[in-house]
Amino acid sequence: MASRRIEFVIAENPPKRLDKAVSRDVPEEATLSRTRLARLIEAGQLSVDGVVVVDAKARVAEGAVIAITVEEAEDSHIGPEDIPLDVVFEDDDLIVINKPAGMVVHPAPGTPSGTLVNALLHHCGDNLSGVGGVKRPGIVHRIDKETSGLLVVAKSDAAHQGLAAQFEKHTVERYYRALCYGVPDSNDPRLRGVKGASFEPGNILKLTTQLARHKTDRQKQAVLFQGGRHAITRARIVERFGTPPVLALVECWLETGRTHQIRVHMAHAGHGLVGDPVYGGKRKLAAKSLDPAVAAAVQGFARQALHAAVLGFVHPVSGEDIRFEAPLPDDMDDLLAALAG
Repeated sequence: MASRRIEFVIAENPPKRLDKAVSRDVPEEATLSRTRLARLIEAGQLSVDGVVVVDAKARVAEGAVIAITVEEAEDSHIGPEDIPLDVVFEDDDLIVINKPAGMVVHPAPGTPSGTLVNALLHHCGDNLSGVGGVKRPGIVHRIDKETSGLLVVAKSDAAHQGLAAQFEKHTVERYYRALCYGVPDSNDPRLRGVKGASFEPGNILKLTTQLARHKTDRQKQAVLFQGGRHAITRARIVERFGTPPVLALVECWLETGRTHQIRVHMAHAGHGLVGDPVYGGKRKLAAKSLDPAVAAAVQGFARQALHAAVLGFVHPVSGEDIRFEAPLPDDMDDLLAALAG
């Protein structure tokens, strides 16, 4: 297998641990992530002054010559599949996709094929430079199978590292459109009593909780106030539907990005999403609030009415600020048109 050799010298005042010193001083053009470097050390692919070192905690001195042997990226074990993709943007480092509802992002035991990753392996072909030593797309965030909308995927190690850092720092701009039951309005006294709910200027609902896997249903997430992972969602009313209003189109944005975050947070607030089989359920709509045919369309909506509409971030290689918008898919657009009547 082809390989490349990277040599560099440890600069002054190095961290005490070898892995941290190497991570700090490895040339940027090598595009080796901290995780990849740790694996290379463990595999005996790194030497210090000509001596192979496999202990990541070993001491290293200023001036030490580091040599790393990096094997060229292997082909992924996941098979490419010719599945059409709605490509919003693409360059050598990343690709932005408008994912349709019904497509899983990454293969799993229940869905070994037909996923976005299978489609990307076919679409990108030899243009994947390798993420973590494997020619594969770098998945830095996901959206649920039945959620539509924008997703960015890395095509190179450099892009993968840069995008992952932005998601970790919560600097990525992500706005969603959702159709929910009820109207999350600051004038609703019930919402004032929901733990973790508050309102910010502009009638913006803020939900602040912890989230963790549900104790008995492993397919669900649960709201907690101790333990779990910190999660913040904001929601703003875009349009109200019904007389009196029984549904609302809301714009939601994430300060954190947890599994099912918008869906579970909106349900916690009493405003579950239309069509959500896990958290939203099907609710009876007040009689005469909607035309019967429109009410039936709401009750029969086949997925959670959630769309990742806006995605903005700093290009991890060029440094350019880029932002993308995806229009609502036909199913949501048709339902909203019927509601607007």
